[in-house]
Amino acid sequence: KIKELHTHGSFVVIRKDEKPAKITRHPGAITYNDSAITVETQAGTPETVPVKNLGFIIDQATYDKEVAHNPSFLHGWNGAVSGGASLVRSTQTGTSFNAGIALIRAVPIVPYLPPKTRTTFNLLESYGKLTQPVIPPTGAPPSEAKTSIFHADAEHDIYFTPRFYALGELSFDHNFAQGLNLQSVYGGGFGWTPIQTPVQQLDLKADVHYEMQSFIQPPPPDPSIPNQNLIGTTFGEAYRRNLPGKILFTQSASVLPAFNNPDAYSAIAAAGLAIPAYKRISLGLNATDNYLNMPAAGYKKNSFQFVTSIVYNLK
Repeated sequence: KIKELHTHGSFVVIRKDEKPAKITRHPGAITYNDSAITVETQAGTPETVPVKNLGFIIDQATYDKEVAHNPSFLHGWNGAVSGGASLVRSTQTGTSFNAGIALIRAVPIVPYLPPKTRTTFNLLESYGKLTQPVIPPTGAPPSEAKTSIFHADAEHDIYFTPRFYALGELSFDHNFAQGLNLQSVYGGGFGWTPIQTPVQQLDLKADVHYEMQSFIQPPPPDPSIPNQNLIGTTFGEAYRRNLPGKILFTQSASVLPAFNNPDAYSAIAAAGLAIPAYKRISLGLNATDNYLNMPAAGYKKNSFQFVTSIVYNLK
């Protein structure tokens, strides 16, 4: 219904069949008349684009920062930090805490432009220690129960199209409940986003990687547990959905089969809710299940944890 438009600022006009990152445009004042946009720049004659061919109108500051140049590595990070703790001081003495960091950096940061790169970083730690004295006292040392589950991963995506991208990733896991001292994964592959709307997003990923597993060694004279050096692949998916009441639901799952040792496969699945409480503070409810088909001797293959925490959103 707009009949005429004049601007005093400088803008860049991108056609539908053009990729913003692949072209160079000179910003200028724009006018609209007769179903066409005209850009008047100092570089030459005005350029006229029919509305039916119009893709984007981008202000000069956004174009210079997000399209014409690569932002610095510290620019554009978003995400959340979470934590929780509990203390027991009685006949038993116990301390447990959990902490989490989830960061994402998408370039460009404005949602209406096609993505160029995406970087993610996640860190989770659950630690607990419970000390129980011998009752009645006999002079024997108290018994201890320890929990330590750590996960960290990072991924960098380079987009070929708005829904298809190449990825490089690494991850580190430590799980005392499975006798796993360290599992490290280094790989690369491809990802696809079949669902992407303002309400929900689904990513499917596959890679080829090198994986190393080292285990907590038993005391002598028990035989030592050899480390695993594996070449395998990861099949994964990640889903998020905005629920009513600004509640955010996230879910992910990955299976890691190994080519050179088919029995040494593993898997991980997670689901969580972030429920808004006050301004940037939310209540986090998260469940994670780790499966290791060849854990250390005497340990269970499955490790499940449910964590509640306070979440602070960075933006």
